[in-house]
Amino acid sequence: MSIGEALAEARRQAGLTVTQVSQQTRIRESIIRAIEQGDFSSCGGDFYARGHIRSIAAVVGTDPAPLIREYDEEHGPPGAISAADVFEPSTPIKIRQPRSFPLGKILAVALVLVAGFGVYRIATSHPGKPPTTPVAALRPTPTATTPPAAPRRPTRPVLPPGEAQIKLTASQDCWVGITDASGKQLYNGVVQAGKSMTWLERHRVAVRLGNPSGITLMVNGRNATPKTVNPATVNVSPQGGTTVA
Repeated sequence: MSIGEALAEARRQAGLTVTQVSQQTRIRESIIRAIEQGDFSSCGGDFYARGHIRSIAAVVGTDPAPLIREYDEEHGPPGAISAADVFEPSTPIKIRQPRSFPLGKILAVALVLVAGFGVYRIATSHPGKPPTTPVAALRPTPTATTPPAAPRRPTRPVLPPGEAQIKLTASQDCWVGITDASGKQLYNGVVQAGKSMTWLERHRVAVRLGNPSGITLMVNGRNATPKTVNPATVNVSPQGGTTVA
Protein backbone atom coordinates (compact mmCIF):
# COMPACT_ATOMS: atom_id res chain seq x y z
CA MET A 1 0.00 0.00 0.00
CA SER A 2 1.44 3.40 -0.99
CA ILE A 3 1.88 6.37 1.35
CA GLY A 4 -1.15 8.16 -0.06
CA GLU A 5 -3.35 5.07 0.13
CA ALA A 6 -2.29 4.43 3.74
CA LEU A 7 -3.13 7.99 4.75
CA ALA A 8 -6.47 7.93 2.90
CA GLU A 9 -7.43 4.59 4.51
CA ALA A 10 -6.50 5.89 7.97
CA ARG A 11 -8.56 9.01 7.39
CA ARG A 12 -11.63 7.01 6.37
CA GLN A 13 -11.27 4.74 9.39
CA ALA A 14 -11.03 7.82 11.62
CA GLY A 15 -14.28 9.08 10.08
CA LEU A 16 -12.73 12.31 8.86
CA THR A 17 -13.17 14.18 5.62
CA VAL A 18 -10.46 15.91 3.65
CA THR A 19 -11.93 19.24 4.75
CA GLN A 20 -11.70 18.30 8.43
CA VAL A 21 -8.10 17.13 8.03
CA SER A 22 -7.29 20.40 6.23
CA GLN A 23 -8.80 22.45 9.07
CA GLN A 24 -6.74 20.61 11.72
CA THR A 25 -3.42 20.53 9.82
CA ARG A 26 -3.68 23.92 8.07
CA ILE A 27 -2.76 22.11 4.81
CA ARG A 28 -4.77 22.98 1.71
CA GLU A 29 -7.33 20.38 0.64
CA SER A 30 -5.84 20.21 -2.86
CA ILE A 31 -2.44 19.19 -1.42
CA ILE A 32 -4.04 16.53 0.84
CA ARG A 33 -5.91 15.00 -2.11
CA ALA A 34 -2.71 15.02 -4.20
CA ILE A 35 -0.75 13.24 -1.40
CA GLU A 36 -3.48 10.62 -1.07
CA GLN A 37 -3.05 10.00 -4.81
CA GLY A 38 0.74 9.70 -4.44
CA ASP A 39 1.53 13.14 -5.92
CA PHE A 40 3.94 15.20 -3.78
CA SER A 41 4.82 17.81 -6.40
CA SER A 42 2.54 20.43 -4.85
CA CYS A 43 4.22 20.13 -1.43
CA GLY A 44 7.08 22.45 -2.43
CA GLY A 45 9.95 20.00 -1.84
CA ASP A 46 10.95 16.91 0.13
CA PHE A 47 11.25 18.77 3.41
CA TYR A 48 7.65 20.04 3.21
CA ALA A 49 6.40 16.68 1.91
CA ARG A 50 7.78 14.89 4.99
CA GLY A 51 6.22 17.54 7.24
CA HIS A 52 2.81 17.13 5.56
CA ILE A 53 3.00 13.33 5.95
CA ARG A 54 3.72 13.71 9.69
CA SER A 55 0.91 16.25 10.21
CA ILE A 56 -1.71 14.21 8.33
CA ALA A 57 -0.69 10.96 10.06
CA ALA A 58 -1.00 12.60 13.47
CA VAL A 59 -4.57 13.76 12.72
CA VAL A 60 -5.84 10.51 11.19
CA GLY A 61 -4.19 8.43 13.97
CA THR A 62 -1.49 6.44 12.19
CA ASP A 63 2.26 6.07 12.77
CA PRO A 64 4.19 8.44 10.45
CA ALA A 65 7.60 6.62 10.84
CA PRO A 66 7.05 3.82 8.29
CA LEU A 67 5.51 6.31 5.89
CA ILE A 68 8.55 8.58 6.14
CA ARG A 69 10.89 5.61 5.55
CA GLU A 70 8.92 4.64 2.48
CA TYR A 71 9.11 8.25 1.22
CA ASP A 72 12.91 8.27 1.74
CA GLU A 73 13.25 4.99 -0.16
CA GLU A 74 11.30 6.48 -3.08
CA HIS A 75 12.81 9.98 -3.08
CA GLY A 76 16.14 9.52 -1.33
CA PRO A 77 17.21 10.28 2.26
CA PRO A 78 17.07 13.87 3.48
CA GLY A 79 20.27 15.83 3.03
CA ALA A 80 21.61 18.88 4.81
CA ILE A 81 19.02 21.65 4.81
CA SER A 82 19.90 25.28 5.45
CA ALA A 83 17.72 27.74 7.27
CA ALA A 84 17.18 29.56 3.97
CA ASP A 85 15.76 26.36 2.44
CA VAL A 86 13.37 25.93 5.37
CA PHE A 87 11.88 29.43 5.24
CA GLU A 88 12.09 29.97 1.49
CA PRO A 89 8.63 29.51 -0.06
CA SER A 90 8.23 26.97 -2.80
CA THR A 91 6.88 29.67 -5.13
CA PRO A 92 9.07 32.76 -5.37
CA ILE A 93 7.29 35.90 -4.27
CA LYS A 94 7.83 38.90 -6.49
CA ILE A 95 8.44 41.95 -4.34
CA ARG A 96 7.64 45.21 -6.03
CA GLN A 97 10.46 47.67 -5.70
CA PRO A 98 9.48 51.21 -4.72
CA ARG A 99 9.58 53.56 -7.64
CA SER A 100 11.99 56.43 -7.34
CA PHE A 101 10.52 59.90 -7.60
CA PRO A 102 11.47 61.43 -10.98
CA LEU A 103 14.15 64.12 -10.75
CA GLY A 104 12.20 66.36 -13.10
CA LYS A 105 9.23 66.52 -10.75
CA ILE A 106 11.52 67.35 -7.84
CA LEU A 107 12.99 70.30 -9.76
CA ALA A 108 9.51 71.54 -10.77
CA VAL A 109 8.33 71.53 -7.15
CA ALA A 110 11.46 73.35 -6.05
CA LEU A 111 10.94 76.07 -8.70
CA VAL A 112 7.34 76.59 -7.60
CA LEU A 113 8.44 77.00 -3.96
CA VAL A 114 11.16 79.50 -4.88
CA ALA A 115 8.77 81.56 -7.03
CA GLY A 116 6.18 81.63 -4.27
CA PHE A 117 8.76 82.81 -1.71
CA GLY A 118 9.86 85.60 -4.04
CA VAL A 119 6.30 86.85 -4.51
CA TYR A 120 5.81 86.79 -0.73
CA ARG A 121 8.96 88.92 -0.15
CA ILE A 122 7.90 91.50 -2.75
CA ALA A 123 4.42 91.79 -1.29
CA THR A 124 5.67 92.23 2.28
CA SER A 125 8.41 94.76 1.38
CA HIS A 126 5.86 97.21 -0.16
CA PRO A 127 2.84 97.19 2.11
CA GLY A 128 -0.18 98.99 0.80
CA LYS A 129 -1.19 102.34 2.27
CA PRO A 130 -4.21 102.40 4.52
CA PRO A 131 -7.26 104.03 2.98
CA THR A 132 -7.31 107.79 3.58
CA THR A 133 -11.03 108.15 3.06
CA PRO A 134 -12.77 107.60 6.39
CA VAL A 135 -15.54 105.13 6.34
CA ALA A 136 -18.78 106.79 7.26
CA ALA A 137 -20.31 105.45 10.42
CA LEU A 138 -23.50 103.62 9.87
CA ARG A 139 -26.44 105.37 11.37
CA PRO A 140 -29.69 103.66 12.07
CA THR A 141 -32.26 104.61 9.50
CA PRO A 142 -35.26 106.12 11.24
CA THR A 143 -38.33 104.11 10.54
CA ALA A 144 -41.59 105.89 10.02
CA THR A 145 -44.08 105.03 12.68
CA THR A 146 -47.67 104.74 11.68
CA PRO A 147 -49.94 106.53 14.15
CA PRO A 148 -52.62 104.34 15.61
CA ALA A 149 -55.80 104.44 13.67
CA ALA A 150 -58.51 106.47 15.30
CA PRO A 151 -61.58 104.52 16.35
CA ARG A 152 -64.09 104.51 13.58
CA ARG A 153 -67.39 106.07 14.34
CA PRO A 154 -70.50 104.28 13.23
CA THR A 155 -71.53 105.71 9.90
CA ARG A 156 -75.09 106.69 9.37
CA PRO A 157 -76.90 105.13 6.43
CA VAL A 158 -76.83 107.25 3.30
CA LEU A 159 -80.45 107.67 2.31
CA PRO A 160 -82.13 109.61 -0.45
CA PRO A 161 -83.40 113.02 0.67
CA GLY A 162 -86.83 112.84 2.29
CA GLU A 163 -86.58 109.14 3.29
CA ALA A 164 -86.33 107.84 6.86
CA GLN A 165 -84.89 104.47 7.83
CA ILE A 166 -86.53 102.88 10.86
CA LYS A 167 -84.71 99.89 12.37
CA LEU A 168 -86.05 98.01 15.37
CA THR A 169 -84.03 95.32 17.20
CA ALA A 170 -85.82 93.33 19.89
CA SER A 171 -84.15 91.90 22.97
CA GLN A 172 -87.61 90.93 24.24
CA ASP A 173 -90.86 90.23 22.46
CA CYS A 174 -92.49 93.55 21.51
CA TRP A 175 -95.71 94.42 19.70
CA VAL A 176 -95.20 97.01 16.94
CA GLY A 177 -97.80 98.98 15.00
CA ILE A 178 -96.97 101.52 12.27
CA THR A 179 -99.56 103.90 10.76
CA ASP A 180 -99.29 106.86 8.38
CA ALA A 181 -100.72 110.35 8.84
CA SER A 182 -104.11 109.27 7.51
CA GLY A 183 -104.33 106.44 10.04
CA LYS A 184 -103.64 103.70 7.52
CA GLN A 185 -101.94 100.73 9.15
CA LEU A 186 -98.61 99.92 7.51
CA TYR A 187 -97.45 97.17 9.92
CA ASN A 188 -99.00 95.32 12.83
CA GLY A 189 -97.25 92.41 14.54
CA VAL A 190 -94.89 91.10 17.23
CA VAL A 191 -91.14 91.31 16.74
CA GLN A 192 -89.70 88.38 18.66
CA ALA A 193 -86.63 88.57 20.87
CA GLY A 194 -83.40 88.35 18.88
CA LYS A 195 -85.07 89.59 15.68
CA SER A 196 -84.78 92.92 13.91
CA MET A 197 -86.88 94.68 11.26
CA THR A 198 -86.24 97.70 9.02
CA TRP A 199 -88.68 100.05 7.30
CA LEU A 200 -88.05 102.88 4.81
CA GLU A 201 -90.69 105.61 4.92
CA ARG A 202 -91.07 108.76 2.77
CA HIS A 203 -94.04 110.07 4.74
CA ARG A 204 -94.63 110.89 8.36
CA VAL A 205 -95.50 107.74 10.33
CA ALA A 206 -96.29 106.83 13.94
CA VAL A 207 -94.48 103.83 15.44
CA ARG A 208 -96.40 102.35 18.41
CA LEU A 209 -94.38 100.14 20.76
CA GLY A 210 -95.97 97.79 23.29
CA ASN A 211 -92.67 97.06 25.18
CA PRO A 212 -90.24 99.99 24.66
CA SER A 213 -87.81 98.68 27.31
CA GLY A 214 -87.33 95.44 25.30
CA ILE A 215 -86.25 97.01 21.99
CA THR A 216 -83.74 99.39 20.42
CA LEU A 217 -85.19 101.82 17.88
CA MET A 218 -82.82 103.52 15.41
CA VAL A 219 -83.98 106.24 12.97
CA ASN A 220 -81.43 107.23 10.31
CA GLY A 221 -78.67 105.87 12.55
CA ARG A 222 -79.81 107.80 15.65
CA ASN A 223 -81.12 106.12 18.78
CA ALA A 224 -84.83 106.99 19.12
CA THR A 225 -85.79 104.42 21.79
CA PRO A 226 -88.32 105.82 24.26
CA LYS A 227 -87.00 105.86 27.84
CA THR A 228 -90.05 104.30 29.39
CA VAL A 229 -91.39 100.90 30.33
CA ASN A 230 -94.95 101.79 29.32
CA PRO A 231 -96.32 101.56 25.76
CA ALA A 232 -95.24 104.59 23.73
CA THR A 233 -95.56 106.12 20.27
CA VAL A 234 -92.65 107.56 18.29
CA ASN A 235 -93.54 109.97 15.46
CA VAL A 236 -91.02 109.85 12.60
CA SER A 237 -90.74 112.53 9.89
CA PRO A 238 -89.40 111.88 6.37
CA GLN A 239 -86.21 113.82 7.30
CA GLY A 240 -85.56 111.43 10.22
CA GLY A 241 -86.79 113.68 13.03
CA THR A 242 -88.55 111.92 15.92
CA THR A 243 -90.87 112.86 18.76
CA VAL A 244 -92.26 110.66 21.49
CA ALA A 245 -95.96 110.91 22.25
